[in-house]
Amino acid sequence: MYNRNKGLLGSKYSDILCVNTSSNTMNRVTQILGSKYPIIQAPMGWIARSKLASAVSNAGGFGIIETSSGEVENCKNEIMAMADLTDKPFGVNLPLLFLKDESMIDVVLNAGIKFVTTSAGDPAKYIHILKDAGIKVFHAVPNVAGAKKAVDAGVDGLVVEGTEGGGFKSPEEVGLFVLIQAIRNITDLPIVAAGGIVDGRGMAAAFAAGAEGIQMGTRFVSCKESPVHENFKNYIIDSDEQGTWILNKKGKPCIRALKTDYTQPIYESGEMDMSAMMNIQDLYFGGNMNAAPALSGQSVGLISSMKPVNEIISETIKEFNEICSSMSQQAFDE
Repeated sequence: MYNRNKGLLGSKYSDILCVNTSSNTMNRVTQILGSKYPIIQAPMGWIARSKLASAVSNAGGFGIIETSSGEVENCKNEIMAMADLTDKPFGVNLPLLFLKDESMIDVVLNAGIKFVTTSAGDPAKYIHILKDAGIKVFHAVPNVAGAKKAVDAGVDGLVVEGTEGGGFKSPEEVGLFVLIQAIRNITDLPIVAAGGIVDGRGMAAAFAAGAEGIQMGTRFVSCKESPVHENFKNYIIDSDEQGTWILNKKGKPCIRALKTDYTQPIYESGEMDMSAMMNIQDLYFGGNMNAAPALSGQSVGLISSMKPVNEIISETIKEFNEICSSMSQQAFDE
């Protein structure tokens, strides 16, 4: 159990206050991932494929291939393509509610994947199949109840998703900072923080709250290697911290998306038929910002330019280390 009095300065967590860029320093998350840095790329549907995932892995982070698109053959091909694009580790996301059958599970097992994030469903559903194959499993959770369920199911870690993040959200809007601390109080499992993080400042804040890794989505959607249309990237860059809405609060699922002419009536009604998402590829790859809701997090207000992945990751780690070094010199007498 996490010691609330010791916090991050307790001996168990002494190794996560700094990420050494020149040695093999590791914390629990990097040990599990096998990556240089505890920075995971979020599994955005249609976007988190080999081009982006390989760029993240090659830069020392951890790329994830999505399967939420439901395109089993295409996702399988993207997993296979990673072998030609990187010799670094990567993983796959399995959105449990959206898996039509076990074909995607078979793809993961046959591909020799060693790390999986699961989301949107009961983590116990496939946990034994995955773990029996030697796969480490982190489950995405939006609240303490979900975290307890995942812990009981036997997951190896948690991706804690605050309301700040883009895409599918809990209708109960709990911020990441509160959520990490609340979940850390009930489990000692490794936590990856997701939602509202784009740089070393956000990473340092998440680690101080109890995380040992971060997951970034919107920041990578707007990077140079992202496959989405320039219109989408520029819209993110031009938005401020109030540039998103939580949609469909009166129904399920809730999503966070950019404020656009398309999403305004959906926001005002409080309801959204899922047919509104049908043309999302026209938005992602055709650049039509009024084709569907543009899934993005509140971190749009923190993104001011389009950078390559390696620059994003290196700047994040540099800033994180500088902040941790500065904070270590600000201890107060007890």
